[in-house]
Amino acid sequence: MTWQSDDIPPSHRVRGWAWGLVVLRGVVVGTLTFGCLALLLLVRLVERPLCGQGRPVTPHITQFVCRSAFVLMGIRFERIGAPMAGPGAVVANHTSWLDIFALNASKRIYFVSKSEVAGWPGIGWLARATGTVFIARDRRDAHAQVEVFRQRLGHGHKLLFFPEGTSTDGRQVLAFKPTLFAAFFDEDLRADLSIQPVSVVYVAPDGVDELLYGWWGDMDFGTHLLATLAQSPQGRVRVVYHDPVRVADFDGRKALAAHLERVVRAGHSAHGGGNLPQRGDGIV
Repeated sequence: MTWQSDDIPPSHRVRGWAWGLVVLRGVVVGTLTFGCLALLLLVRLVERPLCGQGRPVTPHITQFVCRSAFVLMGIRFERIGAPMAGPGAVVANHTSWLDIFALNASKRIYFVSKSEVAGWPGIGWLARATGTVFIARDRRDAHAQVEVFRQRLGHGHKLLFFPEGTSTDGRQVLAFKPTLFAAFFDEDLRADLSIQPVSVVYVAPDGVDELLYGWWGDMDFGTHLLATLAQSPQGRVRVVYHDPVRVADFDGRKALAAHLERVVRAGHSAHGGGNLPQRGDGIV
């Protein structure tokens, strides 16, 4: 099925007393998020002139918000494995907007996102403030993108990519798009760059639709946000860090993408994710 806004699944309908949870959690999480955003912007006024792209202070604010948000929403956060030390890239499967909180909660990272996200109300503002790298899906910009990656990695940043190119229902991992890995094989990056695969797994509470935390197809953000805030009891999210690999150990982007995809899919299945047949379109 594809998501239809006029046919909301039972797990995404808010009823009765659950509206009280929506209001309470929404106010608290919203105050935390945008209050700390204001603080981050103030700190950045001092941090940017002194450190440029280096961000020694503001990422700690982002981590605090992300960790606290899960506590306030009642979602249990679990980390398995260890984030790699030093600069490099991180790739993960993509289930929903909750991934931003889950992946930021464990380690300071900087998302790489399509340029359109910069203009989205709310999410775009947060993305720009927290140092997201925006890229255009145009091969003519490939050289400029490599230069941006090189600069950010030079500042010790970890850049996070979602190679599936879309979010899913949370029960599957889609094929990784090899084109996203082309920049890693630039001569100035390939020799020293390592990439860490990460599996993000959402587990719904007992008796609740396992699609609860997935955000796919034509599902609008507001509906998914309300359903997440209204859920009681909540489930959990597991972030599984796998061993990093060196780009130089692979012959090309297709081989690298295939390896990382296998690792992420195996981790997703082993730690509670679904094991559906590959569909390739992000919709079940």
